Amino acid sequence: MDGRIGIWLVGNTGLRNPNRIQEGFAAYAGSPFVGRLHGRENELGFMRFLDERGIIDNREGKDVSGSHARKWRLMFARNGLIYPQVKRRDGLQDELGKLDEITPFGRSFLRADTYPAMQECFLRAMSVEQFPMPDGSGYFSPLRWILAIMLELERRTGSSELKRIEFALWGHTTDPRCDLDEVVDSILDLRSRRALAPAKHLFDRREIARRGENYNKKAGNFLDYSDMNMRYLRISGVLQRKGRGLVIVPAKHVLAEKLAKRTANAAPLLAQYAILCRGAPLPTDNAEVAAALLDDLAKQMRERHIFFDISDLPLTTPAEINIARQRLESILSQTDEILYADRQRSQWREIADYMTLLGRGGGKQVYDEDNAIEVPKDETPAYLEWTLWRAALAVGHMVNEPYEVRGFKLDSDFMPVSAAGGGKGDLYCEYAGFTILTEVTMSASSRQEAMEGEPVRRHVSDAVLKYGKPVYGMFIAVQIDTNTTETFRHGVWYARGDVRQRLDIVPLTLAQFQTYFTAMFEAGEASPDKLRELLLQCESRRDILTAPAWKRYIHSVVTKKALEMAGSTAPQPDKDAPPVPAGAVIRHAAWGEGQVVALEACFPDGPDEAVELPYLQALPEGVSLCADGKTLLHDRLGEGRVSAYKAVFPNVVAELPYPAAFTDGSLRVDA
Repeated sequence: MDGRIGIWLVGNTGLRNPNRIQEGFAAYAGSPFVGRLHGRENELGFMRFLDERGIIDNREGKDVSGSHARKWRLMFARNGLIYPQVKRRDGLQDELGKLDEITPFGRSFLRADTYPAMQECFLRAMSVEQFPMPDGSGYFSPLRWILAIMLELERRTGSSELKRIEFALWGHTTDPRCDLDEVVDSILDLRSRRALAPAKHLFDRREIARRGENYNKKAGNFLDYSDMNMRYLRISGVLQRKGRGLVIVPAKHVLAEKLAKRTANAAPLLAQYAILCRGAPLPTDNAEVAAALLDDLAKQMRERHIFFDISDLPLTTPAEINIARQRLESILSQTDEILYADRQRSQWREIADYMTLLGRGGGKQVYDEDNAIEVPKDETPAYLEWTLWRAALAVGHMVNEPYEVRGFKLDSDFMPVSAAGGGKGDLYCEYAGFTILTEVTMSASSRQEAMEGEPVRRHVSDAVLKYGKPVYGMFIAVQIDTNTTETFRHGVWYARGDVRQRLDIVPLTLAQFQTYFTAMFEAGEASPDKLRELLLQCESRRDILTAPAWKRYIHSVVTKKALEMAGSTAPQPDKDAPPVPAGAVIRHAAWGEGQVVALEACFPDGPDEAVELPYLQALPEGVSLCADGKTLLHDRLGEGRVSAYKAVFPNVVAELPYPAAFTDGSLRVDA
């Protein structure tokens, strides 16, 4: 325990998110590089291939060596998806399979079409003892070793929790050569001394420095590598987060016990590779173990009063028993997600902090030594959807379930796995009287309109046809391009049969939404009706404003309403005349229904008489109406004021002074 130490790496620091492996491997399987991943030319070619498909972001000049490709290749091989390179001392490549070709297990991995199925593939790969023991005595599995440590901790303390600093100093720095009791003694000693330390951060630094005396690399690796290693271990499905550390998933406790019975063996590496590439067996492939795991899970669910029924399923083979267990795990996951949703209202500050990190393009916020949040810079799209989903759960009052709201996948800790696929909206929040469809994107510039303009309108149109109640679209991005605003300002979509729809879609920046979201909770007024109130107010002048002016108006509405909820300004009744959109239908007490066709305006720098402008469809090019509904900006005549509207009624063409004719009660503007 006092000798030189190293840190094993179950993952790769250049590919910190194991959830990305499936996407990258699917691309590889359809590429011309299958069986050809070695050599500089192939490495550079595969790197470009991944970049072109948006799987990596290799900006020009960022990587000219092909290191990206080597990192992906390492993870494909380590998980048995492609045949790894066999060194001469370990045997012959032909005894295993052609280098870089897809293995039988890799084919199974490609068929894993659910997240639990993908987790099971990683679990099989991680159960294989392919990591060399430093003394050359054999090979071990980091997952099995960590499970052994955690089960011994549970035996002694009643909990399998392994804290981050404990994993960093005594988890990935040890292996089965070490005495298990001594490792756990060291962890408990660290834990007890840390509990008494008044300054945890200072204590951790000193402990890292002390442990680092036997480590010949940067001491910062203890924590940096631990975050990555724990993330990879969690994708096995047997472990989940507890604070910044790990705990055994209760539903997988029996499986963890079976896996931890053996942590290392002395079989040749080539034999381990053969098992890995075929697909390693699991204890659940045995009928007796599978049945024990099913019984334990059923017992846990009965104790929690969770209803389930598997009476229609046969339970004669391991496969059938595992299918039944997966049904129970699905029910349990949905139940836990409902409980997770209920907790979000009390976690709104953390949700707002995630919005802040997303606005910065990613990063980390540390609350204390044991609590922190992070948005990985290469996972911002998934985290944006997830954060807005949590925001919707915090507001609450939805009639659909949390798992029906989202289109993206979650891991067992309810963290995002990947962004939602195409073909449907991001978040469908259904309430008793209306539905809000939220669409989010990290895209910016003019590409934003090209990427989002058509899909967002189509998704909102489909929702209008589906729900039979008012549907409001809320488009949220870190930055809103003006061309996107223009597309949603019109919001026109033709459904099947050329049925024209006028869609209600409001573009908001993430910062604007965060401002309003925070204000609602600080004032104790968070509700769906408050959200709808914001959207309706923002929409109210979209017809009379240009896209830039509408963006400014939306910002002013968000700011004003947030201040009103904070009590900084009292809401004032609107005594002004209503805004009048182009071609608005108006109703007069004496003349009946009419339509606006023109307006008159006075320009101080223009002619003495009022200028008449057509206003049936829109104002002429070069003229725009400001957010106040009264001020005009003319490219040639400068700033002016609306003085009257001209409207056509069944029996009269009337000139209606503005605002006087619109505030005396005789007129109503429909829109």
